[in-house]
Amino acid sequence: MSQIKQLFNKYDPLIAGWMSKHGMLYLRISLAIVFIWFGALKPLGISPAEGLVRKTVYWIDPDVFIPILGIWEVLIGVFMLFRPTIRASIFLLYLQMPGTMLPLILLPDVCFTTFPYGLTLEGQYIIKNLILISAGLVIGGTVRSNKSN
Repeated sequence: MSQIKQLFNKYDPLIAGWMSKHGMLYLRISLAIVFIWFGALKPLGISPAEGLVRKTVYWIDPDVFIPILGIWEVLIGVFMLFRPTIRASIFLLYLQMPGTMLPLILLPDVCFTTFPYGLTLEGQYIIKNLILISAGLVIGGTVRSNKSN
């Protein structure tokens, strides 16, 4: 057991140091990929979320709104890639996120199998946005330092 502890004590700081050095950049790139990819699908008309968006934002013409939403999401992702535009990315992300939660309120029959804990696939898709919000908080907390690489 002592040998395992020695190996752990030797390599754990190296691994943790590598994670600390590279993690924020990887988080930014991951967030950018998600927003660019999911956003690009919308103007192309191949987003699996299109039906949900159409049902949720029924007061705006979806043929206009969905491509604009997609471009908005692509901008979030692109702005996340470049340090000088991170603030703009975070701003756009936080303007968009409340809208992503609307189906939980407006379409509970679509989001829940059993309210309030049994989620449908659509509900899970929405709840995962909590991770995107948290990632935005973490990245936003670095804009005044060098921690975001």
